[in-house]
Amino acid sequence: MTSAGFPQRRPARLGVNIDHVATVRNARGGGLPDPVRAALMAAQAGADGITAHLREDRRHITDEDIARLSAELSIPLNLEMAATDEMLSIAMRHVPHAACIVPEKREERTTEGGIDAAGQHNRLAPMVRELGAARIRVSLFIEPDPRQVAAAIDLGAPVVELHTGRYAELTGEARVEELRRLSDAAALAAKNGIEVHAGHGLTFDNVAPIAAIPQVRELNIGHFLIGEAIFVGLEHSVRRMKTLIEDAR
Repeated sequence: MTSAGFPQRRPARLGVNIDHVATVRNARGGGLPDPVRAALMAAQAGADGITAHLREDRRHITDEDIARLSAELSIPLNLEMAATDEMLSIAMRHVPHAACIVPEKREERTTEGGIDAAGQHNRLAPMVRELGAARIRVSLFIEPDPRQVAAAIDLGAPVVELHTGRYAELTGEARVEELRRLSDAAALAAKNGIEVHAGHGLTFDNVAPIAAIPQVRELNIGHFLIGEAIFVGLEHSVRRMKTLIEDAR
């Protein structure tokens, strides 16, 4: 409790997505820059976890990257994955700390929007059960929509990650309204026993209002941190984001 008698907010964790280190590597071929080295540096700088999205087309992270991350990381690995049998098999083989199920389209540049947990219930239900039985923390990447939160509750997912991409793109009153939607979705999920994460499009300039949502326990941020690292270094980039998140709490 605080001195004023109000409960103190729990700190929010920072998960660093290292996908786009691999994007730069793959643009030229070879092994550099090494995303595993970036993951280890992020951990040293204070990251609480590492996120890596093994896409079906392997456009950035590769199977070898996942194997090395699983072997070398001392902090949790969050495997982002499509709802496919291939990805389920890979997750079961490596048993990461967490698996975040995301939508995936080959033509998109990055994950665009949340998965339709309500519309894909029959596909997702056995995956959520199998991953959970393997003690992999299952997360569903969803829009801040009551229908999607209700679907996550029905599926028994222990975690939802709210898509903040629309919030990041909007300005003015429209952003305020989207922040309200995110806050309401976070409150609904937490009320029903689901841990709330958030991510996509977050930067130094827009992260504070999301981090200030009391139910948000983890923020997963990648593209901005890797881009900023080009100018200031990865350690500085991660440390500053951690400070902004902590200050917002």
